[in-house]
Amino acid sequence: MYLYTTVESNSEYSFVEKRSEFIGHCAPVSDELSATDFVESIRKKYSDARHNVYAYNLREGNISRYSDDGEPHGTAGVPVLDVIRKAGVTDCCIVVTRYFGGVLLGTGGLLRAYTAAAAGALESAGVAKVGLYNVYSCVMSYTDYQKLMPLIASLGAEIAESEFSESVRLCVPVLADAGERFVLAVTDCTNGRVKPTKTGEKRDFIRKL
Repeated sequence: MYLYTTVESNSEYSFVEKRSEFIGHCAPVSDELSATDFVESIRKKYSDARHNVYAYNLREGNISRYSDDGEPHGTAGVPVLDVIRKAGVTDCCIVVTRYFGGVLLGTGGLLRAYTAAAAGALESAGVAKVGLYNVYSCVMSYTDYQKLMPLIASLGAEIAESEFSESVRLCVPVLADAGERFVLAVTDCTNGRVKPTKTGEKRDFIRKL
């Protein structure tokens, strides 16, 4: 069950344009507080920079904000936010730091540079879909374990935890909309000897679409 698209990790991407250095920073965030905390952390780290432009897009409250941080209106924060929106990602914050190199870039040059820095940071962070997973516990014999391993792989599921003692216990997260199919397949493959029990739910990146 697909919920939303976001970025997987923090990232950094930099380049130089006419002696000005642009450093794009991207991070997954969960709410406005974590977004502003990320912005402030970059501002503190690059306090000697001329500009620390930012934009973020959040699911909570459907909030989008941006700042040109002293650059001409519409040349910095807006293109950064446009990169986020066009990628279809949410719960994402991008800050682009600029060290001015003494050469004016003009309106078009600034827009292209901030867009490139944001896009590079976003690509480096990795875009992924987040899905709702049902978590199942499966207890089985070693014989059934050997039979189920290829089946679990064919269903696109991955084993999160395994415990081996007199029997085998597996913890298997399965996308919610595939949960019923997983239970039926495991039960059928083992002639009813193994019956997956749902133990909870979690949100995670969808590795296999």
